[in-house]
Amino acid sequence: MRTEAGRNPYDRGLSDLVGELSTRSDQFRTWWATHNVKLHYTARKTLHHAIAGDLDLTGEALHLPADPGLTIITYTFEPASPTEQAVAFLASWSAREADAAESRTPPERRTAG
Repeated sequence: MRTEAGRNPYDRGLSDLVGELSTRSDQFRTWWATHNVKLHYTARKTLHHAIAGDLDLTGEALHLPADPGLTIITYTFEPASPTEQAVAFLASWSAREADAAESRTPPERRTAG
């Protein structure tokens, strides 16, 4: 939030939000006053998929110099891990679903691929 405030110091909405949070929270006011900015480019996350279960992923933020403010986050997993097995299962399941959908499409509406 502080990074965005520095990037856009005249953003009225953000200034109003900081002001409101500062008046309502001693903790926020103290935190904001420290000016402690840390940029994180990697993170570990556990996502829960309804079919595959928990997926333990490592994310990395990639900033695009040609598009300031745009960031792509890529996620990877450890080889030979339960997450790799779950992702492989989802990929095969997705491929089967796509094949089934293709077989239900009349031949004249199918695209070459």
